[in-house]
Amino acid sequence: MRIPRLIAPRLFSLHSLHSLPLHHSQLVAKRYTTAVKRIRRLAIPTPDSSENATARLSVVVPCFNEERVLPELHRRLSATVEEAPSLEVELICVDDGSSDGTLDLLRSMQRADARVRVLALSRNFGQLAATTAGLGAATGDAVAVIDADMQDPPEVLLEMVARWREGVEVVYGVRSARDGETVAKRWASKAFSRFINRISEVSIPLDAGEFCVLDRKVVDAFLAMPERDRYHRGMIAWTGFRREAVRFHRPPRAAGETKYTNTMMWRLALDGLLSFSLMPLRLAAWTGFLVAAASMLGVLYGLASRLLGDDPVRGWTMMFLAVLFLGGAQLVFIGILGEYVGRIYGEAKRRPLYLVRERLGFPEDAERQSR
Repeated sequence: MRIPRLIAPRLFSLHSLHSLPLHHSQLVAKRYTTAVKRIRRLAIPTPDSSENATARLSVVVPCFNEERVLPELHRRLSATVEEAPSLEVELICVDDGSSDGTLDLLRSMQRADARVRVLALSRNFGQLAATTAGLGAATGDAVAVIDADMQDPPEVLLEMVARWREGVEVVYGVRSARDGETVAKRWASKAFSRFINRISEVSIPLDAGEFCVLDRKVVDAFLAMPERDRYHRGMIAWTGFRREAVRFHRPPRAAGETKYTNTMMWRLALDGLLSFSLMPLRLAAWTGFLVAAASMLGVLYGLASRLLGDDPVRGWTMMFLAVLFLGGAQLVFIGILGEYVGRIYGEAKRRPLYLVRERLGFPEDAERQSR
């Protein structure tokens, strides 16, 4: 143990105290005891007090026609954060162009609870755009993303925040069980998550959704990616920050119906596939090489048949099938190229991801209005 220079000159052997006068020896002994205590405080690490340190947590909730579940969600979230008095919480609810009374209910919640912030988008831009809007408005040291339907239990947030306090920069929820979903949907979700993780350029967590707690530097890195066709799980994984999973039992939806149709799920899967893998383009290239090799064999066979005097008309069925196969393959691969080109076209237009019509409860807005 290295002794600090300010303390070291005052330390010496206790045997030298016997050669000093009584009052001097008492004074030196007192100073010696004080110095030892100071050294112990410097050398022995104190218990980590980060759990008791005040931290700001922003909770982002994208909402679309969720008036039936919002009161219960607000109650459960409030009860959860009250168990962690060291957290300063803001609840950012993003109305994604709801057609029911969701926005009116959010306005009432904001008037009753100063922790509630409301972002009202000009129309329905989709859940991922609404989530991005909430992340952009969040000011916390950590930001949590949770669905409004309470299939992501608010109570799990405490465990996720505890992991974040330990230094984990991305804490994501993994669904150990999924109630209220059909077998086909569960199987398709598992199969796709494993498929895209296998072919993706980054390691994407299996069986994870949007439920997560992100450190501020992760949020800043995420917001620096302005791409339009967004696959959040892949984008967060791409940042490469330290991450850990928290497993939880996913209950059925509290009320209402899911807003994710089969078409929307297919589009999300396609966005993830094309945004994080070049496999479709490589598949087209390799298929082209294989067809070219097979066509060379066909050329050799035709030349041999002609030179050996066989009937040149024989084999027209195989030729007919080959033309059909090539025509179909070309159309498929042109479609794949079209998907990539369409995404390039969307990026080139540089339209904003969302437009905000109304903001409520944000302190910076009140400061600007008071000036």
